[in-house]
Amino acid sequence: MSSKGSALVRFFVVFLTSLLFSASGIAATVNTRALSSHRSKSPKVSESQRTRQRMSRLARSRAARSSAARAGTAHVVRTSHRRRRYYERFTASSFTDDVTAGDITTGEDPVVRQAAIDALGNMNGTVLAVEPTSGRVLAMVNQKLALSSGAQPCSTIKLSVALAALSEGLISKDSEIKLGRRSRMNLTTALAHSNNAYFEALGRQLGFEKVSYYAHQYGLGELAGYNLSGEQLGTYPDEEIPSKLGGVGKMCSFGEGISMTPLQLGALVSAIANGGTLYYLQHPTSPEEVADFEPRVKRRLDIAPLIPEISDGMAGAVSYGTARSVRMNFNEEEILGKTGTCSRAGTRFGWFASYANTDVGRIVTVVFLQGGRPTFGPKAAEIAGRMYRNLYDHQFFVSRPALPTDTAGVKTTGEPQ
Repeated sequence: MSSKGSALVRFFVVFLTSLLFSASGIAATVNTRALSSHRSKSPKVSESQRTRQRMSRLARSRAARSSAARAGTAHVVRTSHRRRRYYERFTASSFTDDVTAGDITTGEDPVVRQAAIDALGNMNGTVLAVEPTSGRVLAMVNQKLALSSGAQPCSTIKLSVALAALSEGLISKDSEIKLGRRSRMNLTTALAHSNNAYFEALGRQLGFEKVSYYAHQYGLGELAGYNLSGEQLGTYPDEEIPSKLGGVGKMCSFGEGISMTPLQLGALVSAIANGGTLYYLQHPTSPEEVADFEPRVKRRLDIAPLIPEISDGMAGAVSYGTARSVRMNFNEEEILGKTGTCSRAGTRFGWFASYANTDVGRIVTVVFLQGGRPTFGPKAAEIAGRMYRNLYDHQFFVSRPALPTDTAGVKTTGEPQ
């Protein structure tokens, strides 16, 4: 082939190749524009209403967190300040230097008194020990407080309410009360755990008239002692407290509106421990008074058949309920009791009333504390446990003769002059 022919062939090859690349570039450009136009018209790329709401919430949450982060310490301080408003402020002290100042001790049992003093320590309170089969006060530590006008009984009032409801036939220890849509409870559990809703319901069913009647039968609102010098009277209102304060329900769960003395509670628990005899409490102040001591019955309560109904709840309080702190120090004998915790006007109250159920007799112990945050019912129960431990270690439960349980020969005494 001539040189001219070869040049001509190369020219056509180059020309055709250029046309092919040019056509390919044009097609790609057109195809790209077509795809882009198709996507811009598609409605599927828009978020759903639910997605937009969720994105909006996330945006607000991020903004709030960012604002809190910028606020830094100031935000923490404000939050802390808001939380502190929910804590009650107490002005009373839970501790004192000498709780025994001014006590008259000549006629007391020295073993019981020392056990009580050691158990109470420097807590601001009083310990009362009573022989339940006679009403004799074996020891009364901090007599000024024990003989005072008393304080709100808190949940110890539940003992009176339970006996009233049992007396009226409203409940037995196993019958359950509905407390909510899915909650039911019987008396044993309610006493052991000191359930307020249960006893509020009982109080409303009983009504104020019956609650008040039985409370007075059990010694509330009247002197517990017989010619006890310096004893003051607790108060029980003549009518139901206002509904804004909780009405009869609060009276039966917290003792709202009621003032009870340690002696009144000691007399009631003594009646439970001895089978139903409400004794006047007597505090001998000399060896002669101890030698000439005679029990004095205020009245006999028709509660003997009811005592087994509340005993399981009182034992349960110590075994697994609000008073289980007793077991921190004492396990050798069965203890039955009831705690109470509440506060008023900057002072917190802690109660625990109990008795030791032994083969050689029983002793009733009432611990009453007042103060601030360290003061509450379980602390009073812990002190009682220490006292029972002290008594046990000093052979109190085995060295004493069995106390009489038959009080049929004891004459009822009228009101003291």
